[in-house]
Amino acid sequence: MILPGNASESIAACVDAVRAGRLFGLPTETVYGLGADADNDAAVAQIFVAKGRPADHPLIVHVADATAAAHYAAHIPDFAAALMAAFWPGPLTLILPRRPGVAAAAAGGQGSIGLRCPSHPVAQALLKACAAVGVWGVAAPSANQFGRVSPTTAEHVAGEFGDDLLILDGGPCSVGIESIIIDCTRGQPVLLRPGAITTDQVQAACGLRVLQKDEVTALAQAAPKASGTLASHYAPRAKVRLMVAPALQTALDLLGHDTGQADGRPAIGLYCRGGTGSPSRHVLYRRMPDDAVSAAQQLFAVLRDFDAQGVQVIWIETPPDTPAWAGVCDRLQRAAS
Repeated sequence: MILPGNASESIAACVDAVRAGRLFGLPTETVYGLGADADNDAAVAQIFVAKGRPADHPLIVHVADATAAAHYAAHIPDFAAALMAAFWPGPLTLILPRRPGVAAAAAGGQGSIGLRCPSHPVAQALLKACAAVGVWGVAAPSANQFGRVSPTTAEHVAGEFGDDLLILDGGPCSVGIESIIIDCTRGQPVLLRPGAITTDQVQAACGLRVLQKDEVTALAQAAPKASGTLASHYAPRAKVRLMVAPALQTALDLLGHDTGQADGRPAIGLYCRGGTGSPSRHVLYRRMPDDAVSAAQQLFAVLRDFDAQGVQVIWIETPPDTPAWAGVCDRLQRAAS
């Protein structure tokens, strides 16, 4: 059941669902989430079942502000507080030490927890309304089956979980890919997942160099598990292959006209930045924007559309290897894995 997210009665209905331990769909600026009261372990368990997600793979808890974050975090390092001040509300998740006795199921049983304060006005309205009735945070992974393409519209969520799920409609997501995740449990910031915010921006905000995962093997404390960091993730039903533009054109030239399926549907989905083409009507072409922000906004919707059109394979031009494109590159590499 899709409800207008900007209506007060919709927010009230969603708060009632949260308090009753039911699941619901909510918009954020990144992707749509499948939510439940983060402190209700029984409700959170329903998220894992609905998504087919392993129970030890932690969820991100969404909070209204830094004050609510203190309910879940046993300690907030100074550099993490600086990042909250710079980027919250926004597409930044911080991994922090978890206070004992809170959100154990959402944390996947770990001693750490991922916290984010979303900027989407519907998400903010819901989180503030939840806080007013004593619900400190909402656990909300992406509202899709585990490992598949994340949803960026309310209709995508309904397509995943049916019409019985209450879904707040906040329109298409403005960012389009999940948040950057910074681990703050090991004394300095460590990148676990790239996103729309770049590591250069993180470093400028907190005054510390952001380490890559392969740089911290010498640290005694093991890296915490985090959402969306498995090698294979964000995958459509069709097989995804990344190619540089010349190789992509060569492959299309070799195929020529013989690329259709027996039922007439296109066999190949082609997503590239231009200058590449095919003479076959059986290649379904979508142009990738030249800028990373626009590409991120539409990426998951394009992958979902290719699946809806029934293509067998999706050929994608490898994006530029620059900091601005890191989040898109990460999602595509995992989709192709």
